[in-house]
Amino acid sequence: MLLAKQPSLDGAPLPPEDELMKDEVSQTVNEGPIGTGSANATLQCEVEQLVAKADKFDGVIVDPICLPKDVPTFVTRLHSSLANWKSKQKKGVWLKLPTENANLVPSAIEAGFTYHHAEPQYVMLTYWIPDSPCTLPPNASHQVGIGAFVLNKKGEILAVQEKNGPLKGLGIWKFPTGLVNQAEDIFAGAIREVKEETGIDAEFVQVLGFRQGHHVAFEKSDLFFVCILRPLSSEIVVQESELEAAKWMPLDEFTTQPFYRQRRMMRKMVEICIASSKGIYKGFSPIELDTDPRMRSSVFYCSTL
Repeated sequence: MLLAKQPSLDGAPLPPEDELMKDEVSQTVNEGPIGTGSANATLQCEVEQLVAKADKFDGVIVDPICLPKDVPTFVTRLHSSLANWKSKQKKGVWLKLPTENANLVPSAIEAGFTYHHAEPQYVMLTYWIPDSPCTLPPNASHQVGIGAFVLNKKGEILAVQEKNGPLKGLGIWKFPTGLVNQAEDIFAGAIREVKEETGIDAEFVQVLGFRQGHHVAFEKSDLFFVCILRPLSSEIVVQESELEAAKWMPLDEFTTQPFYRQRRMMRKMVEICIASSKGIYKGFSPIELDTDPRMRSSVFYCSTL
């Protein structure tokens, strides 16, 4: 069984979180090489420009640890830094402002920075220096969800009724579904959702297919992966905060619901799941592989040879 690990994006242009939150800075764009001791880090915070480091794409990542607290000092150092980075032909600037520095946001916007994305602990702003189209990567464009087809040896499917959402109160039985968490693998998200919603322990088998939809959540797109899992337990414990009910349901009874007969997309998903359970359709199995010996391994989904 695979263990969930945080995926790595080799060569991704978006600065990783550890680069944006390091307590030690070995080299700054403004000052050149500086030692990594705490005394040197303090000195860096006292310079007349913002402490920053170069990224791999001729850009700049501002160190959020050394941001000045007061607005006038921030504005002075920001404008001085922008002039310096422009003279050095730098391109994109990443400015991460933690919650405690939220008072600096209006000044950064006034200086020409734009919003990139936000998380509960910070807002990310960017600035494009060259007089050319900006090539910084946009914010995440998709959310990722899973649907779990779990069939026991009796030919019964694990079916649930939603307490919330568009199917609330309609009496429709469906797969367990849910969103994959940040830094969570698809197979791990499917196992977790089944366990959380129904109390059933399950083993991931394959990804059978996926659907891409657009303008799903706040104008973002959606990737929905249909997965097949093998149950390892049988006693259902309903997640009452999310579900009205859950049960093992005869497959014929499940597939004859009008909801599936009237919707081609849902019907196709069910057909693929049934074909896989009969061994006449092959999906994609997870294989843990190294993309680079220096980086953590990630999961590749493929049809086995």
